[in-house]
Amino acid sequence: MKGRIIKGIAGFYYVDTGESGIYECKAKGIFRKDKKKPLVGDHVEIEILSEDEKTGNLTELLERKNELIRPAVANVDQALVIFALEDPKPNVALLDRFLVMMEQQEVPAAVCFNKDDLAGPEKAEKMRKIYEDCGYPVFLCSAAKKEGIDALREYLDGKTTVVAGPSGVGKSSLTNLFQSEIHMETGEISRKLKRGRHTTRHAQLIPLGKDTWLCDTPGFTSLYTENMEKEELRGYFPEFRPLEGSCRFQGCVHVKEPGCAVKNALEQGRIHRSRYENYVMFYEELKEQEKRRY
Repeated sequence: MKGRIIKGIAGFYYVDTGESGIYECKAKGIFRKDKKKPLVGDHVEIEILSEDEKTGNLTELLERKNELIRPAVANVDQALVIFALEDPKPNVALLDRFLVMMEQQEVPAAVCFNKDDLAGPEKAEKMRKIYEDCGYPVFLCSAAKKEGIDALREYLDGKTTVVAGPSGVGKSSLTNLFQSEIHMETGEISRKLKRGRHTTRHAQLIPLGKDTWLCDTPGFTSLYTENMEKEELRGYFPEFRPLEGSCRFQGCVHVKEPGCAVKNALEQGRIHRSRYENYVMFYEELKEQEKRRY
């Protein structure tokens, strides 16, 4: 039987098979021998051990479209990072870290600003412009007033979306709104996932509709640019890309070099200062990491 891993914890994998329900499975020894680790989001084949107990074994991992390192999840179509415009004020450095990580892993990303009813139109439009100018889809919404939800739901439809954001921004409220019309085995999912030893929260897939999944990523708030060379970083800021090759020096990293097209664009207001300042901060961090390595 085929299904998809919606959660994995303590050596158990919960596989949603659609109409047949969710099975608690263990991975067979063949995976350890092949050094393959099943991930949330994997499409798998299982053998049923007990239909009454809904237990089984994972027998095969089907081919992955992609695999993220952080969070450890497979077969993702896109990412949505959720921040509040007020209460708490957005930490744009954290937001930009997330976008860099998604760029590095080649996952298309969008930005959602919640609580726009608290911020006022001027601030909301300013934040929208910063990220739209970089090429990211931006959604303004209010979970409390249920505004802007339809456009977000359309973005999620038919896709597997990694959702991230700091606590207090309304991630849970939005997720609940997305699920409000879903008539699936959510009760069964809850029962399966909350048995005793399985209560620790890890990445999990939440079904929203046909072929539509949210990958909730608890603890995915403190993000670091790991496994990256400092020279790579400039490629992960999409607004820099049209200027590649326009600097005076080949291999310009857009920090201290004269004749830099990116710094010229910054002075002309074509690149947003908050984005450039975060780029320089991340670059310096990577430089320090490099020094420690050697």
